[in-house]
Amino acid sequence: MTEDARDEVDSLVAAWRTERPDLDVEPLQVLSRVSRLAKHLDRARRAAFTEHDLEPWEFDVLTALRRAGKPYELSPGALLRATLVTSGTMTNRIDRLAQAGLVRRRPDPEDRRGVLVSLTDTGLARVDAAFADLLRRERELLSGLGPADQRTLAGLLRTLLAPFDSPASS
Repeated sequence: MTEDARDEVDSLVAAWRTERPDLDVEPLQVLSRVSRLAKHLDRARRAAFTEHDLEPWEFDVLTALRRAGKPYELSPGALLRATLVTSGTMTNRIDRLAQAGLVRRRPDPEDRRGVLVSLTDTGLARVDAAFADLLRRERELLSGLGPADQRTLAGLLRTLLAPFDSPASS
């Protein structure tokens, strides 16, 4: 990609500079592109999930369990923290995933009142396939950037997002 490449945001920025020369429209250079890229990413994610018969929320729960490592098991409370949903929502999601044969519940041996949720073999296979497909699609989205540029962009986005992800911003 050359520095001369133009996109829709260049046209938007030029139009706003003409119509509102009194405003600094420079934030559009970054944030409109991030917004447009997010739409492309959302389409890629939905396509990967649909191809593997998963809803986005199912993928979120299954990947939280997968990231936990063997035995791919978490408490409902840990799943709540990983997916940022309410207790009632998580209970409903676990019920639906269990009915679909993607997770199972078992008593927590450390807490007689507790339950652990784990991936079934079917759930593990489904989430692994969907995740590999998602990564392939995400690589396609980034194909216009070389590895060094991808690392630079990742660092810049990390710097931009870090304040929003801090505990103080919650």
